[in-house]
Amino acid sequence: MRGASSHNFLVRSLVGLLACAALFFVVYHFSLKRMPTTDEGTAPTQAITLTGVRSDLLQIAQAERAYIAINGQCASFEELISSNSLSMTRSERDGYSYTVECSGGEFTAAARHAPAPAGSPIRYPNLSIDATMGVHEIN
Repeated sequence: MRGASSHNFLVRSLVGLLACAALFFVVYHFSLKRMPTTDEGTAPTQAITLTGVRSDLLQIAQAERAYIAINGQCASFEELISSNSLSMTRSERDGYSYTVECSGGEFTAAARHAPAPAGSPIRYPNLSIDATMGVHEIN
């Protein structure tokens, strides 16, 4: 009789452990599905890169606005770096390259990435910013 009691205890413990594992799996699975993406069609792992790219664009735009306020005209990306108006030392981040287009006191800074390979579910949005300080997706 004692053997049956310990056997029931082991079976109940195993069933309880399996139920907890199943519950953990369900919570884990649905929390991954709810992971935010920063842009439609991008992978959750791109969120860090895209956040960094947006931050870089904001830095470039702030430096450009300050440069325009002092010099009365905008500067190229290289001029911003060489004049120490911009503390960034690289012109790219994780495959995104930065450019600045100037026209007198107006500017547009862009971050562009090469397109994803054909058939890839991931896309790389190209982003830009101007004097309004709003980051927008461009083609």
